[in-house]
Amino acid sequence: MKYKRVIVWFKNDLRLLDHAALFSACKESSEIIPVYCFDPRQFGEVELGIQKTGAFRAKFLIEAVDNLRSNLIGIGANLVIRIGKPEELIPELSVEFQAEAVFFSEEATYEEKAIEKNLENAIWKKGIETRTYWQSTLFHMEDLPFPVNQTPEVFTQFRKECEKFSIVRKTFKIPEKVNFPKTDLDLGNIPELSTLGLQEPVNSKKGVLPFSGGESAGMQRLQTYFWENDCLKTYKETRNGLLGPDYSSKFSAWLALGCLSPRYIYEEVQRYEKERKKNDSTYWLVFELIWRDYFRFISKKHGRKIFQLQGIKENVDNWRKDEKLFAEWTEGKTGIPFVDANMRELNATGFMSNRGRQNVASFLVNDLGIDWRWGAMYFESQLIDYDVCSNWGNWMYVAGVGNDPRGNRYFNILKQASNYDKKGDFVRYWIPELAKIPGFDIHQPNTLTKNELKAYSVHLGANYPHPIVAFSAKEKGVLVKN
Repeated sequence: MKYKRVIVWFKNDLRLLDHAALFSACKESSEIIPVYCFDPRQFGEVELGIQKTGAFRAKFLIEAVDNLRSNLIGIGANLVIRIGKPEELIPELSVEFQAEAVFFSEEATYEEKAIEKNLENAIWKKGIETRTYWQSTLFHMEDLPFPVNQTPEVFTQFRKECEKFSIVRKTFKIPEKVNFPKTDLDLGNIPELSTLGLQEPVNSKKGVLPFSGGESAGMQRLQTYFWENDCLKTYKETRNGLLGPDYSSKFSAWLALGCLSPRYIYEEVQRYEKERKKNDSTYWLVFELIWRDYFRFISKKHGRKIFQLQGIKENVDNWRKDEKLFAEWTEGKTGIPFVDANMRELNATGFMSNRGRQNVASFLVNDLGIDWRWGAMYFESQLIDYDVCSNWGNWMYVAGVGNDPRGNRYFNILKQASNYDKKGDFVRYWIPELAKIPGFDIHQPNTLTKNELKAYSVHLGANYPHPIVAFSAKEKGVLVKN
């Protein structure tokens, strides 16, 4: 053994299976102390008074940390928990616990990289080593067919080169035992939401899935989706759905916190292809994992640019900063039922379908002309599956300042509604005040007569707002001055 005692600092890698840092520590150290820090900066307010981490996301995180602790106890260890800045706490704990090294996962984006750098500077001064591991992607950074700073700007080129020249490394097994020090350590308690300045969210029973944080729940979801309900074989056909638990995998929430490894999902897809079926759908799920990789490597390549108004294209448009319009969007009160239903689902559950995200994002930036970063910040706060690279990469993409060879991506809301909610079932589900309106008419209540609206118990301007944008079948929406 090279080390007597090592700290493994857990971050967005809250799992035991395929955990490179933990696996290596077990081979190189006699004793291991797993540590997790709740960073108060993640729970403060950002622009417009938006919580950086909202209640749904924080609850999912707390559940994931709790599950990690339980799983560590199951293999003879435990999890030390602290509240504070990790770049200050980890060096202090290293001295207190007499650790000789700190092992941790390497992140891709600016804030996280700054914390890593500050931690390393502080810890090296104390004569303690650090070891970093890249383990957040399907393809390892060292196995890319190009340097990260030469990552192709177009996804198709990235995908084709990776598929042709890169390999997917095998997963690391769960350690059979982790030797935790027998001395009395102050383990610390998992904080309540109130300790983090948040209120318990009201969990809507209408959500697509009762999301629960942690590796155990993530692995159970995969078991259910792949093996019990046998949904993988139709993934490509159903992935643009809006209602129900199984139109898509919903793995994103567990991937975001590293409760599931993308390589583990890949291996399970391979097993499914051998034991059940191999088709376009099984390929497409891996295709989505490659998209996730792409945004991560693009974020690492471009650094702070992905958070700036001009994005990575240096495009500076005249974005509107209208807080009233933005609030109507966030609250699901735009008077555009397809937009409002998706935003209400997000606010009630912390989740929204991929199809919904593309539509509400396009509406905010292309129809309302609002600063796209406001939308990205709101998603960061609300989504339980918030992933910094995918979130900001997708928002840049829709806003026309990211990696899109076609430029601005505009979604005509009525056309999209016709394609994906033709009978209005999704809107009816989330906007009960419109529920009596039959068929596609529910998507445009403002086109109905006063008598028709009265018959359906709809009172525009009272129990449902007038539309803030006027749409035609093909043209871009026009903002209605109200």
